[in-house]
Amino acid sequence: MAHLTGVEPRPRIRHNDYSPLTPPPIGGWTPTLGASVVIPAHGGQHRLDLTLAALAAQTYPAHLTEVIVVDDRSDPPLRLPDLRPENTRVVVVPPGGWGAGHAMNAGIAAAEGEIVQRLDADMVISREHLEALFRWHHLTDYLVTIGGKKFAEEPALTPGQVHEAVRHGSPEDLFDPSALVSSSTEETIRRLDGLRASKNPYQVCTGPTVSLRRALLDEVRGFDPEVVRGQDTEFAYRLAQAGAVFVPDMEARAVHLGLPAQRGEHGKSIVRLVEAHLAHRVPLRRDLRKEPGRRWLVPYVEVVFDVTGADERRIVAAVDAVLRGTLTDVVVTLAGPWSSLEGGRRWAPGTGAFDLALVRAAFGHDARVRFAERAAPTAAPVPFRYTAPVDAPPAPALLERAVKAMSEERIGLLVLDLPGGGTATLERTEAVARARRLATPGEDRADVIAQTHGVRHGAASEFEELPRTPAKPAVSAAPRTAPEPAAAQAPQPASAHAPQPEATPARRRGLFRRS
Repeated sequence: MAHLTGVEPRPRIRHNDYSPLTPPPIGGWTPTLGASVVIPAHGGQHRLDLTLAALAAQTYPAHLTEVIVVDDRSDPPLRLPDLRPENTRVVVVPPGGWGAGHAMNAGIAAAEGEIVQRLDADMVISREHLEALFRWHHLTDYLVTIGGKKFAEEPALTPGQVHEAVRHGSPEDLFDPSALVSSSTEETIRRLDGLRASKNPYQVCTGPTVSLRRALLDEVRGFDPEVVRGQDTEFAYRLAQAGAVFVPDMEARAVHLGLPAQRGEHGKSIVRLVEAHLAHRVPLRRDLRKEPGRRWLVPYVEVVFDVTGADERRIVAAVDAVLRGTLTDVVVTLAGPWSSLEGGRRWAPGTGAFDLALVRAAFGHDARVRFAERAAPTAAPVPFRYTAPVDAPPAPALLERAVKAMSEERIGLLVLDLPGGGTATLERTEAVARARRLATPGEDRADVIAQTHGVRHGAASEFEELPRTPAKPAVSAAPRTAPEPAAAQAPQPASAHAPQPEATPARRRGLFRRS
């Protein structure tokens, strides 16, 4: 197996088809990367003891592994049991937040490993669990690996029993096979060829056992501490926008102690809270954004105009054209020399700075308009970016139709020829992010996108008009002999079922040997 050293080119994976990667057989390779297992926990000392007992029997080398238990203000405070991995410690969450996301960020800040594993505090994992997930990260550095799991009501177990069963490779023997409940995510993984055929694989990355390389984790800045339910899906969505590939490995077996929270008394309420968070932060969940007049935290499309040298009338006309379009879930970024407005009275009528001052006065209080010296390298976490000359704003229906076509065709870049000359581009953020990661010095990123997602060229006019509504059939002029029943006269409601998703500080880089 070839290990990633930073010299070899990274493999160019198309969409989420990681088939070009061949992981080494479990037990048939030599790990080299240090790993940090971060366990957020609030109470549940006994279940934590069982989780640590299973971690103490892993095949991944102990000297390369550290375990960080993050105590989210448990009462009484969590303690470390005698049976645990040798390099295990407890950190306490800092003030200012609560929940798994806040706890994970505290654990990540303390972690030293090149690989970071997020593990629930109520998981009995198989002895090969960590090795199965971590072997992928020795191949390349933009993967997110997902372990398998089944659910079970917690039987009466001791840490010693768990440790022995895991060490001998049979943790499932601890549970009644008929009582094990399969995870819906595992069914989705099987249905979509191990997620190779998935359009949005981040949706099954639901948290109990997930690992990734440190650089990828730092790039997305960890978890959103404001998301107290659904934080793992929101985190995975941002990883997807960073160009990550999601790899489930069902050899990383586990049993989750306790049934899914959604099955409990407050299951429907929990789902509603999750959806409320995701509606604002995951624009690809179009089924959660049914109110067209509402403003969302993360918009669906960013439109970028370079306004350098443009006069106020042209800029205002371009912005208004976007905001009047049929796709309202947008934000406009105006890239230009806005710093020229600093310093009080240095700008005056008749100067370019004065035109910029007029534009900022017009849109400075509109949250849909942003001002920047230059556009960011990618639109993340916004999933699409449209870039056009300020003199050629999109026609009212263009964004809606072009994004729809791009989504259906799964392409990463759409290049549009404009009627008056020049081009506009519609980019898929995940494709641009992956190309930035994979392109060699001097290589055209569009060439990389063509390999990983696909590029299409077309005319802007192809997307400028909405499809015409079919003509209604002619109505017979024959008189009615009797009124229609009231039920027949009542208009039929539109379907409430939208298309559903596929499932529902500087750090040390040492190894972890005790002195």
